[in-house]
Amino acid sequence: MTTLFVDADACPVKAEAEKVATRHRIPMKLVANGGLRLSQNPFVEVVIVSEGPDVADMWIADRAGPGDVVITGDIPLAARCVEGGAQVLKHNGERLTEANVREALAMRDLMTDLRSADPFRQGGGKGFTKQDRSRFLDALERTLREAQK
Repeated sequence: MTTLFVDADACPVKAEAEKVATRHRIPMKLVANGGLRLSQNPFVEVVIVSEGPDVADMWIADRAGPGDVVITGDIPLAARCVEGGAQVLKHNGERLTEANVREALAMRDLMTDLRSADPFRQGGGKGFTKQDRSRFLDALERTLREAQK
């Protein structure tokens, strides 16, 4: 059975993911270190993990596998989930696969190195837009249909 795992810390599309998961009647696990309200939705389970770096990521990576869908902006977590056979979506609807996750990981590492080498290169990425939200909803809908086959 397909499960939707959401790396819920700083996830801008939790409500959208819940609506789509509920429509498909797919269990959804919101995983975070804390700060989430319990959901009254019977398809949604809020999982609070102990505090510490990457504890939520490890929890998801240890459980997500073939047939599951993971929503995360964390590229190392995405790489582990893809390796385990899960389908992965970023918050903007971009799909991470075996074909592109290593490139995304290399780019993340490069940008980390550039920021550490130049203290003036600290700016954040571009903002989350309505178009990103729309692309995410479309991608999640397609990905959940595929995962259920």
